[in-house]
Amino acid sequence: MSHVMNTYARLPVAFTHGEGVWMYDETGKRYLDALSGIAVNTLGHNHPRLVKAIAEQAGRLIHTSNLYRIPLQEQLSDRIAETAGMDEVFFCNSGCEANEAAIKLARMYGHKKGVELPHVIVMESAFHGRTMATLSATGNRKAQAGFEPLVQGFLRVPYKDIGAIRKIAEHDHSVVAVMLEMIQGEGGVNVADEAFQRELRALCDEKGWLMICDEVQCGMGRTGKWYGWQHAGTRPDVMTLAKGLASGVPIGACVTSGLAKGLFGPGNHGSTFGGNPLACAAGIATFDTIVDDGLMDNAVAIGEQIRKGLAEALKDVTGVVDIRGRGLMIGVELDRPCGALMARAAGQGLLLSVTAERVVRLLPALTFSAEEAKTLVSMLAPMIRDFLANG
Repeated sequence: MSHVMNTYARLPVAFTHGEGVWMYDETGKRYLDALSGIAVNTLGHNHPRLVKAIAEQAGRLIHTSNLYRIPLQEQLSDRIAETAGMDEVFFCNSGCEANEAAIKLARMYGHKKGVELPHVIVMESAFHGRTMATLSATGNRKAQAGFEPLVQGFLRVPYKDIGAIRKIAEHDHSVVAVMLEMIQGEGGVNVADEAFQRELRALCDEKGWLMICDEVQCGMGRTGKWYGWQHAGTRPDVMTLAKGLASGVPIGACVTSGLAKGLFGPGNHGSTFGGNPLACAAGIATFDTIVDDGLMDNAVAIGEQIRKGLAEALKDVTGVVDIRGRGLMIGVELDRPCGALMARAAGQGLLLSVTAERVVRLLPALTFSAEEAKTLVSMLAPMIRDFLANG
């Protein structure tokens, strides 16, 4: 009997290895991985360039601590800053830690402005993590239940509702920031339209608020640009990264510019493992491979192929509400709860997830090929059709 704490409703399958976008279980069965570790395995599995970088760095130096300079950390921070047009990078280990840092930045910013009780506007259906502060910022009551009292200081509005944000701005002078995902992953693959993003950026500028963009799931080329906000050109004051940043090696980053630049100084924040040499070597290899192999263009082309393929295959199926997303972040919304599709798909050799109860979520590696996209559609469309017809 395993002593692992029962915090996940795991499927009864264990994987032994992967190759490209395929994974193999203990029996040798092959699975098409359309989830990539929930947007983590940017380069798929066993990518030779990534494996080489990790192995070579492990043979030299894995960890030193942030008491000393870490040249690889400096190199990775340069890549992030250059691709985002931003200034400073704090490294940690995960998305929730990056978001926790962003929330601390917002509070420090508020206090430096003389705001005694700073408030951050957040969105319904958002997901920012499971630490107490990020859980409180999350717009999912189910995830929050049982952990009260939550951290105070968050004001919630409907996603993409600029009118609701303006209304708060008129009456609450303690607001210091707005925090949102450009594409809500756990919330159902909901995409913030570019007009809303630009209006929000203008409002933040007008009010002197920080704009905080959570790019943990949609960043690192997944949407066809390095970061989701780049589609609208709305550079934030704070951006958070994790998941795909090092293609499977744990790392997170909180990135600042504008009003948030220079807020943190020595002693204000820290991380024991954050940005260690091993993780940074994997992050640099990820950046290099995305550029050299044209993987952002591939994300656009393959994502469009998958969405169009599913739309064509399911066009006459009652119960398909919407097929949406950007690049290789795709959601198929049904008119009923469809959690059972996860196990059903795995049984047929396809890995995916269901989020917001009714949305089939696809997060393929950026290395997905046109042939693999065709295979994905041919496997998933009949499965959805059968589920909606027969339950």
